[in-house]
Amino acid sequence: MLGRVRGWHRRHWRDRSKAERVELQSLVTWHGSIWVFPLGWLLLPMVGGLAHRPVAVALGMLLVAVVVLQCAAASRLLRPALDHYLGRAALPPGALRGPALLLGLALAAIVALASVRGFDPVATRLAVGAALMSFGLPYALTVSVRDFLRRSAVLAALILAAFTVVRPSAPGLVATAVVTGFGAVFSLTAARCGAWTLSVLWEAERAREIEGRLAVAEERLRFGRDLHDVLGRNLSVISLKSELAVQLARRGRPEAVEQMIEVQRIAQQSQREVRDVVRGYREADLGVELAGAQGVLSAAGIACEVRADTAGLPARVQSALGWVVREAATNVLRHGDAGRCSVELAVREGRVVLAVENDGAAEPATGGGSGLAGLRERLTAVAGTLEAGPVGGDRFRLVAEVPLAREASEVRS
Repeated sequence: MLGRVRGWHRRHWRDRSKAERVELQSLVTWHGSIWVFPLGWLLLPMVGGLAHRPVAVALGMLLVAVVVLQCAAASRLLRPALDHYLGRAALPPGALRGPALLLGLALAAIVALASVRGFDPVATRLAVGAALMSFGLPYALTVSVRDFLRRSAVLAALILAAFTVVRPSAPGLVATAVVTGFGAVFSLTAARCGAWTLSVLWEAERAREIEGRLAVAEERLRFGRDLHDVLGRNLSVISLKSELAVQLARRGRPEAVEQMIEVQRIAQQSQREVRDVVRGYREADLGVELAGAQGVLSAAGIACEVRADTAGLPARVQSALGWVVREAATNVLRHGDAGRCSVELAVREGRVVLAVENDGAAEPATGGGSGLAGLRERLTAVAGTLEAGPVGGDRFRLVAEVPLAREASEVRS
């Protein structure tokens, strides 16, 4: 049972982005408001406020049934209304017809109860608020604020006119106006504020996605520009010298051999330069990766503490550990629900030890991914090791160790 709960939590919460989590929380809150407020305002006052006469009881039961149908219709309309507000999809034709009809039936039942003196005056006003709120919350997402306020004012005037006819009372009309205004303002505020927050979050999410794509495109352009600068001139020289060698060979001139030797030399030089470009492209700078990981985690709301001194470390060690830092930060963001993360780099007994620990207890992704496997391959090239796993129940630790003695001997050799 506990495993199912954890699986549901991960599937429906941990694997969602921040915007998706806020949207889920908002929908749950709206659904709760649609059911709790109307039914609470209707059923509780009805216990002592409904007259024990056949007509009043029949009208009261009809009102309860209509309000329950209102809540169900509003809950069903909530998701399409939110999608309409966020611009994801158009509102289906006739989506408001059923909720509007139920609102009219509920108000008619309330007016009928008031006309036969079957409802306590206070309970009558609360019933009006219950009927309006169950309809108003999703409706506020489908129209503009100006239209919502204008139509709410027209509806309030009709309700006041109806109560003036069936049960005229100055204090009662004031109370009805207050309840009607509160229901409209509450529905508008609860719906529009939450939906506006969601729209801002989704815009930020799309902006981050576009920023990431632009960064990838910019890096590809830089890499292509570097390759063009390295190979463009050399390939042009190779082409010219090979054409010259062909012409000299056809004439039986011995200089053709010298030209082909020069072509071979330039080709070998181009290979070395391409390897240098690719090596620079693939290597990671440890200091930059540490600062980048701290910035990214802090921006995601994760308190990140970095204790590291990279001075004096060989370039190959820094490159390998830089990839470890990058992958560890990615795992904390993607696979965990951490609130704190610590990164520590220290030299102990001739070994560089990098430890990344967070309180999200993230499980490594399974499948064909190459995250931890790729890190082990990079560390193996510098005789390093990698260990990763949960510690202390709610924490996850990744430790990479690289010996310095071998690096120093390779540098000397």
